[in-house]
Amino acid sequence: MIRYPLLIASLGNPPPTYKNTLHSAGHTILDALALQLGYPPFTKSRSHANGLISRGPAALLWQSPTLMNVSGPAVAGAWRTFLKELSDERRPAARLVVLHDDLESPLGKVKIKQGGSVKGHNGLKSCCTFLQGVHFSRVGVGIGRPESRDSKDVADYVLRKMTPFEYQSMLDVAGRLAIQLVRMAEGLPTEGKLSI
Repeated sequence: MIRYPLLIASLGNPPPTYKNTLHSAGHTILDALALQLGYPPFTKSRSHANGLISRGPAALLWQSPTLMNVSGPAVAGAWRTFLKELSDERRPAARLVVLHDDLESPLGKVKIKQGGSVKGHNGLKSCCTFLQGVHFSRVGVGIGRPESRDSKDVADYVLRKMTPFEYQSMLDVAGRLAIQLVRMAEGLPTEGKLSI
């Protein structure tokens, strides 16, 4: 039974230019989650900050329409609309889950966290700024990192298209994550870390 209505928001850069890039891993996984959960195709929603949405029984899946580093206002707008759509009885139980890439974790490693440091992730920084006072869960999906710490090399790495192996890793993550998110909606404990 669904006890906690979920808004699952993915951060990334907008398609088609950035579709299936490492930095947009959140969007790639959200697309795969919709398929895993049997949800309808994504459609644009003006009322949800112009994001793409797919609505199902356990959650509303929402894909940010903005560039990663300035995603906070859109996430906050989608959250406000999501809350308005709920009945007065269900609104206090609503949960926000933000799905994002994690440069500091190996490919495919998933961390589910509540609060804590954003570790330099500009998309999460933006969300924290515009969601002041809103406690939300973060699902970080490892994309690995290049050997070089040079900012240009890191930017080139995260903005490149995924290899077939990396893409398959994201699909595998979505399959495991779907189970955890349904558990979250049902009020059951979730695993803090998932590995391939």
